[in-house]
Amino acid sequence: MSTAAERAAQLDLVARLKSAFPELPDAPPPDMLDPARIKAYLKPVHDVGGEPDAPMKYENKQYETWEELTYVMCEVLAWRGIWLSEERRRIGNVDVGRAEYLGLPYYGRWLLAVARVLVEKHHISLGELSERMAEVKDRYAGGLDGRIPDAAPKSEGDGAGVPRNAHHRHAVGKGDPQVYAGLAGQPKFAVGDAVVVRDLPVVFYTRTPEYVRGATGRIATVAYESPAAEDETWDRPDARPEWFYVVEFNQSQLWHGYTGTASDTLRTELPERWLAAA
Repeated sequence: MSTAAERAAQLDLVARLKSAFPELPDAPPPDMLDPARIKAYLKPVHDVGGEPDAPMKYENKQYETWEELTYVMCEVLAWRGIWLSEERRRIGNVDVGRAEYLGLPYYGRWLLAVARVLVEKHHISLGELSERMAEVKDRYAGGLDGRIPDAAPKSEGDGAGVPRNAHHRHAVGKGDPQVYAGLAGQPKFAVGDAVVVRDLPVVFYTRTPEYVRGATGRIATVAYESPAAEDETWDRPDARPEWFYVVEFNQSQLWHGYTGTASDTLRTELPERWLAAA
């Protein structure tokens, strides 16, 4: 049970966490949008590199038990063929919206991805998940009080009959991305080549950061063959492998007003489709 005041307080908290200071009204009419604003609205929430932000202190932190268990659970789901890594990244890092992406712990988003993919792929129902969560909440209503949570599943099995995706079967004994070796043909670029990062339209998902799009760099490493993130994230069986490259950029040319030395460099990994000869 909750009171009207408690419900109002919760809605107020949501408004404070998810509000912004927009220069346009909500759901603006088309004549108020230009290409730059449309591009900004469609930008995936995980692509935050280079955006202005408040200073933050970074420090090493030991993983907590729930974080380690979350990681193991996600690896097991991948092994069972429930998802691919890029699919999990998209569901856990992008499809949650900016407020949840910035507001939840890193492995909290992974947990949300677990719940979402199991529901979307019909392994469990949303009603079943909600009831199970309520059951656990009631069981520990007074807190753990030194007890270890009982997380035993309601059913157990050896998993022998679980269907695995084709990628898992192909990668056994080889690894990823080694399973794609020899499938992308000759690389278009070689070490030392000058390249420019294409400014392709981005819809839903990418692993190519916005701060390098349109910038010129040089190929530092011809890395490996694999489907690009934009294809692998949807688990397309016909995704074509392509070459990935490590591209090196001069920091003073990459960032406006850069105050470091002229020899500072940055390296990032990009698929071939995002590169053109400079």
